[in-house]
Amino acid sequence: MILLLLAVILPVAILFFSNRQKRLQRARYPPGPPALPIIGNLHQFGTSTLHIYLWRLSKKYGPVMSMKLGSKPVLVVSSPRIAKEVLKTQDLVFCSRPKLLGHYKLSYNGSDIAYMPYSDSWRELRKICVLHLLSSKQVQSFRPIREDEVFRMIKNLSVRANSGEVANLSLIVVALTSTLICRTSFGKMSDEGSGQLRLDKIYKDLDEFYQELIDEQLDPNRPKSLNPYLLDLLIQLKEENSCSIHLTWNHIKAILMDIFSAGTDTSAATIIAAMTALIENPTIMRKLQSEIREVIGEKGIVTEDDLPKLSYLKAVIKETLRLYPPAPLLLPRETLEKCNIEEYIIPAKTLVYINAWAIARDPEHWEHPNEFVPERFFNTKVDIFGQDFQVIPFGAGRRGCPGIMMGLTTVELVLANLVYTFDWDLPAGRKREDIDTEVLPGRVVHKKIPLCLVPKQFKCA
Repeated sequence: MILLLLAVILPVAILFFSNRQKRLQRARYPPGPPALPIIGNLHQFGTSTLHIYLWRLSKKYGPVMSMKLGSKPVLVVSSPRIAKEVLKTQDLVFCSRPKLLGHYKLSYNGSDIAYMPYSDSWRELRKICVLHLLSSKQVQSFRPIREDEVFRMIKNLSVRANSGEVANLSLIVVALTSTLICRTSFGKMSDEGSGQLRLDKIYKDLDEFYQELIDEQLDPNRPKSLNPYLLDLLIQLKEENSCSIHLTWNHIKAILMDIFSAGTDTSAATIIAAMTALIENPTIMRKLQSEIREVIGEKGIVTEDDLPKLSYLKAVIKETLRLYPPAPLLLPRETLEKCNIEEYIIPAKTLVYINAWAIARDPEHWEHPNEFVPERFFNTKVDIFGQDFQVIPFGAGRRGCPGIMMGLTTVELVLANLVYTFDWDLPAGRKREDIDTEVLPGRVVHKKIPLCLVPKQFKCA
């Protein structure tokens, strides 16, 4: 009789406690919107403004929110407090990358810095970028190229200004940043002079494109430059075998891909966002023009020597990066092991999205967070370089962007010259409230409708 009772009671007890344990585990996993069978929350990720949609969800479910992409657990971070926990306190747990099929293919099976999972190879590649390709000394060595291309752009815009033409500033700025990356990387202009890189080609075409560049640099009859380009440095490191990993041609191609995409997209998006904000806020535009024109006088052009004197310019750029980060969602991370965020359990292999856009608009840390107010950066020690988690346009921690100095220098020089040399108006019949704010889908935010403005030559420029 006792054995019969045990045979009945024991399975029930095991089932009860097993279900109870599962309920407790679910209770300790972050809250989030209900997931559908099989696809999870995949249907909720199909929007060009995913960062805004996730921010709205965070208002209901909190700053640390769980979702699912199929069966893959996803964590969405939307506050400075949780971002600090992920990017600093537990950075080592959260510093890897997921193997996303499309990115994995285009990055030569994860051979690049941006998408390679955390490993000894990744650490060595990042060291190459930080110490050899994007060091302060190397960035400074490319100053003549930056100034030459910016001055060329200003000269072309002056022709348009004299004829009263409308300038497609979005197209002009992308052409400029593309050419800058081409010249600093391998010493030539953008492909076929079109101002557009072949970055949107499929994998085969991209591979052929990179191989052509490498073959050109290896040609012994090629004229040598006094200052080595980025590709020259990579080839030199490979030939000297001076890295702790075996640096392959695929590594070099993948690094080129990172530099092209990051250097072109993010800088161009930031410049256009800043010009859009200035057109929408004419008082701020006039204040910035006043500062630059007072410092530069009738010299006619802003050089990199002038940039440290332009404090309001720096504040305008910081506020642009706060309000309109070029990559509103930082590149996804993946947890290396199970961990805890506050009271919640986060499983290993969880996909992690950090909503930089939402974090930088947190009303607990920013007064009037949705307003464009550059002056706020005169009254705070908070900066944009990844040490303060209220604003993280370049990420932070081990995966923080290694090209900050290259990108910021370009943005400062371009924006200063655009604002110094010209007064800007909207095309005839357009009003400020007509400026389109829709964006195209993608990792980096670009305006759906290009920013078109009418430049008018400033008389002292």
